[in-house]
Amino acid sequence: MATSVKLDDDLKSRIQHLADARQRSAHWVMREAIREYVEREEAREGFKQEALASWTAYKETGRHLTGQDVRNWLKTWGMDEEKEIPQCHE
Repeated sequence: MATSVKLDDDLKSRIQHLADARQRSAHWVMREAIREYVEREEAREGFKQEALASWTAYKETGRHLTGQDVRNWLKTWGMDEEKEIPQCHE
């Protein structure tokens, strides 16, 4: 699928300069930039959806961990006595 994108001259020049510095084509630089943007935005959307689902579950059940519960648990990561995730409370 061919797609065209209109770029102003300044951005075209910046892309070409970067492509030259990386010994890549301008096309490669643009594809890579778009791929990274899409991956970042997909991850952001996934995080948002997960947060919304968590909020819905909390409203329905009241089950939660406090920030202090999580901090205490995370402090044990990588330690010999690493703790299991704490149980949720209501």
